Formats: sequence, structure tokens, C-alpha cells
Amino acid sequence: MRLRHDTTGGSRIRGGRLAAVGVATAVVAFSGVMAVHAQSTSRSRAAISRPAISRRAPASSPAVVTSSVTAAEAPTVSCSGPDGAGYWEVGSDGGVFTFGTSGFYGSTGGVRLNKPVVGIAPSVDGRGYFLVAADGGVFAFGDGPFRGSTGGITLDKPVVGMAATVDGQGYWLVASDGGVFTFGDGSFYGSLGDIHLDAPIVGMAATKDGRGYWLVASDGGVFTFGDAPFYGSLGDIHLNKPIVGISATRNGNGYVLTAADGGVFNFGASHFYGSTGNVHLVQPVVGVAGTFPGNGYTLSASDGGIFNFGDSTFCGSTGGVKLNAPVVGMAFF
Repeated sequence: MRLRHDTTGGSRIRGGRLAAVGVATAVVAFSGVMAVHAQSTSRSRAAISRPAISRRAPASSPAVVTSSVTAAEAPTVSCSGPDGAGYWEVGSDGGVFTFGTSGFYGSTGGVRLNKPVVGIAPSVDGRGYFLVAADGGVFAFGDGPFRGSTGGITLDKPVVGMAATVDGQGYWLVASDGGVFTFGDGSFYGSLGDIHLDAPIVGMAATKDGRGYWLVASDGGVFTFGDAPFYGSLGDIHLNKPIVGISATRNGNGYVLTAADGGVFNFGASHFYGSTGNVHLVQPVVGVAGTFPGNGYTLSASDGGIFNFGDSTFCGSTGGVKLNAPVVGMAFF
């Protein structure tokens, strides 16, 4: 597998119930990297026209927290076969852990990185994935095409997450100041790069048709761009722990926010299936991913522990394995 980490291309836009506690033997799939291509291209900064924010969720927007909704029972699927479930976890060193039907297509676990990896996104058919580092370096594996990165550009703030486009031919990166970077066929719909935020951005999710995206801040503030609807936020609610991630529903009519303690907050048509908000966790939750059918979600902790709700199937974790670096994100396919 060839690891591609180029730094060409891309413009700087400033911008309740615990279903399963994941402690199982991990499928640790680190393999050698056959070739590493690193290119550094010097670029002068061009003046960029910044589209206005189409809709910004104010910090005082009322939140719709469905903690009182009864968790729906949803059937789970197996971790094998053509219709089986699977997911990936990624460590800050770029090590990739595969579970269930998710394949291993490479990692940066044996490569010295300039900055730690902060997120992972699946390719359009699940036969590959993208890793993104805090400097905006992008690493593409399997059939995930490399469309550019900010690895050779000085950023005002570190990149904290990414989302792939609907057809898998592009992606967005988001920095903690809300700056958005577009590559491939990922269109720019706005950013927060020039706006003072009460709390840093920690994640993003794309809409179903790829014509918009949501950004979420650590205080639960939600910011919408393009055709992404606003369904509510936590900007005016005191949280026990900061928000760490966002996952959109399969049909795009809602989203789920998760906090570091595993608290889950649902908005729009997103259903509540449970959380770890009242459970003592060994390590904090770092990410959330919805299932393919859309009737559940999975939480991932920094020790690799996996928590499944709704139709999310437990296919293993690294919860009982000593890791070289903490898990920083997960992706479900």
C-alpha cells in the first residue's frame, strides 16, 4: 500500500444504558509502508473571497436535548458477511485498528509524523479511508483518493477533523478556529475563520447531498453552512464535559453530539438510543459515528473502548490492549 502525503493543492480559508463495554482482543493491523512520498511546495498566499455564513447557530439558541426519549430497540447485525458491520479506530500516531468487516488498507503507525493524526473518514464504498493530521496533512489509503492537503501551509490553528464528499472524490478539513479547507469536489460553503468563537470547533459532518456541512464547538454550539439545516445546539446549556464530536443521521434530517463523558444529545429526527453519561469511563470518549442503516451510533474512547447503541454492533475494541498512542477518532461503514 502506498502512502501519499503530498502538500500540494488546497486554498487556505481562514477562517443510560451501556449496551456493550468494549474490552476485547484487538485486531491490530499495522503494516509496513512500502513507499512514502512527501512533497513540500512553497505557495504564496492569495487573497481569498470568503462567502458569508448562511446560517450561524447562536450560542443562545434553544437546544433540544432528547434525554427523556425512550431508547428504541433496534436489531443488530453480525460482524461478518457481505452485509456485516465494521468500523475503524485511529490513534494519534496514525495506527489503524480494524474490526468486523472493515478492511485494513494501511496506516502511518510506523512513520514519523510532523503532527499527530486527529481524525479518520471512510471512502465512499468503505474500501479505503483518509487520515488527517493536526497540520492538515492528509493520508489516503485503499481507494480513498488524495486530493490535496495543508501539510505545507502554516495554519493559524490546528486542524481538528474532516469529512469526505458524497462521491468520495474530495473532502473538507476544519480547524479549531472554524476555518474550512476544501479539496477535490468539496465545495466551500462558508467558515468561521474570521469570527470570534466562545469555544473551539472540535468536529464537522457533511450533509447527505454534500452541499453543506455542520461544525460543532466544544460548548455544543452548532454552525450550519450550505444546505445544512439547524436543528438545535447546546450553546446555552452547562455541560458536565465538553463536546468532542458530531455525527449526522443517514438521511440528513438530524444530528448527534457526544461529550467526553459519553453523554449523547440528539437533534432533529435523530433518535436517542442510550449513552454512557452516567457510567464511569476509564478514558474519555473521543468520537461518535452513526451506523449505516441509521438506527444507532457508536462511541469510541481514547483507550479504544467501544460503546454501541441502537443497531450498532460490537465487533471488538482495543479497550484491553496497551496502545502506543491514544485513539483519537473512529469511522463506521
